[in-house]
Amino acid sequence: MTDKEIMELYRSGSREKAFALLVDAYTERLYWHIRRFACSHDDANDLLQDIFIKVWTSLPTFREESQLFTWLYRIATNQVLNHLRRQRFRSLVSFESASLMLEKKIDEDPHFNGDELQRELHKAIQRLPEKQRIVFCFRYFDEMKYEDISEITDTSVGALKASYHHAYNKIKDELQKKF
Repeated sequence: MTDKEIMELYRSGSREKAFALLVDAYTERLYWHIRRFACSHDDANDLLQDIFIKVWTSLPTFREESQLFTWLYRIATNQVLNHLRRQRFRSLVSFESASLMLEKKIDEDPHFNGDELQRELHKAIQRLPEKQRIVFCFRYFDEMKYEDISEITDTSVGALKASYHHAYNKIKDELQKKF
């Protein structure tokens, strides 16, 4: 079922059914989007539940001026960034670097099933500045078009291309030093 059909079903009064279809369609995609930032299966699951609660409560005000999937990704991205900011604040209180804390989560996560190169890639991504990390994940993992990322992040396509280029080069340099 397409996003448009889901929204038509929602507007026709079958809200629970439409929401269930939306959850089915986006759970896995949003989970992996969140997981790339949160670095933990448990955190990603908790955030995903919070995101769907926010989507449920915000769906009546969705004006359909943007695509449903970009609206969902904007909510998910904002929620995960807020979560990371809270973690960063906690890390300041405990005098531990936020990126080191996230790298530690990657190393300690029993659900991480990648090889050493993938582990180092995810660590390098965590060391990127926030904007570069966001655009890199959208382009590299989700293979999203710059126009869609622009809609989600409210950033120009040109700025996104520059951020991706910088992120790519930083990650490439880090991985070349390690391997």
